[in-house]
Amino acid sequence: MKFLIAGVGSVGRRHLRNLLALGEKDILLYRTHLSTLPDEEVAGFPVETNLAAALAHQPDAVIIANPTALHIDVAVPAAAAGCHILLEKPISHSLDKLEELKQALQRGGGRLLVAFQYRFHPTLKLAASLLAAGDIGKPLSVRSHWGEYLPDWHPWENFKKSYAARADLGGGVVLTLSHPFDYLHWLLGPYTTIWARTAVTGALGIQVEDIADAVLGFSNGAVGTVHLDYLQRPATHLLEIIGTHGTLRWENATGIVSVYRANHSSWEHFHPPAEFERNCLFLDEMRHFIAVARSAAVPVCSLDDGVQALETALCIQSQGRRP
Repeated sequence: MKFLIAGVGSVGRRHLRNLLALGEKDILLYRTHLSTLPDEEVAGFPVETNLAAALAHQPDAVIIANPTALHIDVAVPAAAAGCHILLEKPISHSLDKLEELKQALQRGGGRLLVAFQYRFHPTLKLAASLLAAGDIGKPLSVRSHWGEYLPDWHPWENFKKSYAARADLGGGVVLTLSHPFDYLHWLLGPYTTIWARTAVTGALGIQVEDIADAVLGFSNGAVGTVHLDYLQRPATHLLEIIGTHGTLRWENATGIVSVYRANHSSWEHFHPPAEFERNCLFLDEMRHFIAVARSAAVPVCSLDDGVQALETALCIQSQGRRP
């Protein structure tokens, strides 16, 4: 199977390494040579700097890992060409051209997987099973908190010039850290945004929002809050769900999910596998994408799922900017 990787920044190179680790070697790169990383890692792979020329190689699968605002401009032609697509999150910075993408997928016949890698976290998957089994009863209150200091993300580059800090590339904390909008929908079902506030604090000297808070209302009656920021040290990513019969907590740093069952009056702690580390999420995601491209699996995170998360992010951005 032939793969095309569009964008060879940090996540594009991670996907490249994982493809190689899984034994895939027929890989083409589409790049604009704007990456801030050195070229040694990608040396030796065929490169095209024009998308039409890249698609003329007839790749079976396209991995779209360029900046958020450029995703759809690659995705639509790739879908029209019949390629299977792994589309990095968020799927775009606006709702423009999403209907065009859906129609292109229908015409081309390819499948699309949205790269919300927390869908592959072993203890979040366990959390989904525990919730479905009713271990904490009916969910009543949900809190997701994710703060992470932006200058620490990519030490090799000027963070103020990174896609995460540039509005023209689809940056800002709400879009860039949009994972909770997907995993809350996955774990707890549909919701709407009740209230939101965002701010450009000035602490980082960037012109996109670097802090955001939102209140969500779930169709099952639960109320939730989401906090996102580019400022917190140390990085903190937590999820807590309070139910009628107990509480569930998940911590990204340790990977531990803990469940308090009221009928037992005690906590039970579940650890990820001993060999688990962050890249396991991306490696399992790539295994799944390869299976999707080979018609051996259905995407666990569909384009509709990606649209839902994007609509939430855009609603929060819009509400959050109001005086």
